[in-house]
Amino acid sequence: MKDALNLFFFGVYPYIALAIFFLGSLIRFEREQYTWKSDSSQMLRQGSLRWGSNLFHIGIIALFFTHLVGLLTPPAVYHAFGVTTHFKQLLAIIVGAILGVVCLIGLVLLIHRRWSDVRLAHNTHASDWVTVLWILATLLMGLATLFTSVHHTDGAVMVLLGDWAQAIVTLRPGAAVAAMETVPLVYHVHMVLGMTLFVIFPFTRLVHVWSGFGSVTFLVRPWQLVRPRR
Repeated sequence: MKDALNLFFFGVYPYIALAIFFLGSLIRFEREQYTWKSDSSQMLRQGSLRWGSNLFHIGIIALFFTHLVGLLTPPAVYHAFGVTTHFKQLLAIIVGAILGVVCLIGLVLLIHRRWSDVRLAHNTHASDWVTVLWILATLLMGLATLFTSVHHTDGAVMVLLGDWAQAIVTLRPGAAVAAMETVPLVYHVHMVLGMTLFVIFPFTRLVHVWSGFGSVTFLVRPWQLVRPRR
């Protein structure tokens, strides 16, 4: 039973999650463009929005990219720059703890803001609650992994997690499953919660993240030429 679950969640589920993430986002953009928005509630009540939103977005964006770089960088690359596995593990613990706490504070402020205000509560969809609570659970489980990480600062588990991610992106599910066999359970739960965020992404307001990345294209967009009428 354990082997079957390991095979599904770490050899098959990543591809299911990514397929839903990309195809679902494309279909949502094609068929429901008027729902493609962040549904800002700033006009209803500002309150702790500025602090909560800024801390949450800074934390979660930084966490996403540090996870992405950390998992997909082969040991040979950072060893070439003189960075040992032990040092990288300590850096991951410290940076992860700081960014995780920053993100958690911002998320708790946003949840309290919506929960405590009647108008905001009535204007919050069920999908919004699912999203924020799922992110909260994923974040808390990620912070829980830090308590396990401090007991194996040799970086062995970190290397296994990297092997899993690199095997997934290079289409080697067998190697990915093998890498996860000896990884502690707390990482398994955190990773499944994280992958499920990609599953719910196209069906929630999270799709506005694509627009954030898309706005970078404005830096290289040609000038708009305006001609006067004659």
